Amino acid sequence: MTINNKINSILGQALNEIQPDKDYEKEIFERLGAIIRKINSGQKNIRAVLGGSGAKGTWLKTFDADIFVLFDYKKYSDKSNQLSEILEKILKKKFKIIRLHGSRDYFQIKEGKFTFEIVPILSIKKAEQAKNITDVSPLHSGWVGKHKKLVNDMKLTKQFCQAQNVYGAESYIRGFSGYVCEILAVYYGSFQNLLKNAAKWTDKVVVDAQKYYKGNDVFKIMNVSKLESPLIVIDPVQKDRNAAAALSMEKFEAFRKAASQFLKSPSMKFFGRKELSREFAGLKNDKFKMLEIRVSPLPGKIDVVGSKLLKIYEFLLSQLIKNGFKTVKTGWEWDKKNDAVFYFLIDKKPLSLEIEVEGPPLKIKHHAERFTKLHKKTFEKSGKIWAISRREFILPEQLIKPLLKNPYVAERIKSVRIIVK
Repeated sequence: MTINNKINSILGQALNEIQPDKDYEKEIFERLGAIIRKINSGQKNIRAVLGGSGAKGTWLKTFDADIFVLFDYKKYSDKSNQLSEILEKILKKKFKIIRLHGSRDYFQIKEGKFTFEIVPILSIKKAEQAKNITDVSPLHSGWVGKHKKLVNDMKLTKQFCQAQNVYGAESYIRGFSGYVCEILAVYYGSFQNLLKNAAKWTDKVVVDAQKYYKGNDVFKIMNVSKLESPLIVIDPVQKDRNAAAALSMEKFEAFRKAASQFLKSPSMKFFGRKELSREFAGLKNDKFKMLEIRVSPLPGKIDVVGSKLLKIYEFLLSQLIKNGFKTVKTGWEWDKKNDAVFYFLIDKKPLSLEIEVEGPPLKIKHHAERFTKLHKKTFEKSGKIWAISRREFILPEQLIKPLLKNPYVAERIKSVRIIVK
C-alpha cells in the first residue's frame, strides 16, 4: 500500500470514528428543538436558533450545543448591555437556569446528560454592527455553512487538534479554536492539503481565505497588536481581525510537528486523544519519581478557572526548578468537569544536603562584606564570594507540600491532594 493510500484509509477510518452516534445526535437535537420552540413561544422581537458547531454541522462524536437568542437590531442595538437581563427574565419563566459571566453574560440549561448554553446576541448582518464579540458568531456559522463540501475535512482538523492537545483558544490553552480549524480546512481545500502545508509553515504565515489583502502586505495594514501570533488567520467575516490571535508558539509548533509526523508515518494514533496519565505512567522507572497532584478547582467560568489552574501549575514548576530539582517531563490536564491533574516526573536521586550559593564580585566590597555576614561558610572563586548553604528541601515532595498551602495556591482551589509514585 502506498503512503497516500494508507493516509486515505486512515482518514476514512478516523472520520467514521468521530461521527456523532445517531441515537445521541437524535436525542440532543430533539431536546434542542423543544428548548428553541419554548423560548420562541410568545416572542416578537427575539428569535432562538441553533448555534455553534451544531449550526455549522461540524460537531464531533459527542458535543454540547449552543443556542443563540437573536435580538432585533433596530429595537435593541442601544440596549446591548441589557440583553442578558432581558433574556434572563424570559428564561426564568420557562426553565431552571444558571447564569454565567462572560463578555456578555449567558445561561446554561441542564437536562440529564446534556448541557445547553443560551447566548444573547444582537441580530446583525455585518460585523461592523456588532456591539459585543459574541454578536458576530452567527456570521461565522453563515460563512462556514457556505462550504458544506468540506465539513468532513473540518471535522478531521478539529479531531486532529484535539488529539494533539492544541485545540481551544481559551487563555489557558492558547491553541486552535474550532472556527480557526474550519477556516484552515476551507483555505487549503482539504485536511490532507492543510497538513502538507502546515508541515512547511514558518513563523508569521498568513491565511486569508477571502483574499481581503491579496497583493498587499497585511503587516503594513493591520494593527500590529493583532499580528503577534505565529499564524495569522484573517477572519472571513471581519477583515481587521486575526482569528488566531490567541495561538501560542508552543501550540503552533506542536501542530506543525504532528502534521509532519503524520505525513511520514500515518497512523490512527494521531486522532486519538493523548492521555497524560498513561503517557507519564509509561515513563516512570527506578530513576524517576512521579508527583501527581490532583486539584479540585473552585466553580466559575471555564476560561477563568483554567487560567487559575495554569498559574498554579506554572508556580509549582518554577519553584521546583528554582530549588534545584531536575524535572524530566511535566504536564497537566483538565477535562473541564473533574479535577485537574498536574504531573511532574523528577530525577529520583535526592539533592545534596548542601549547595553552593553565588555571591557578588569581591571588588564590590560593601556587597561582599554583607554577603559574608549573612552566611557562615564562605569562600572565594573566580573573583566572587561564594557560600555553602544547607538546603531546606532535598526531596520534591518536601517542597510541594508546603507550597500547596501557600495562599497563592490555596485561594485558587477547593481542595488538593498529592500522590508520590
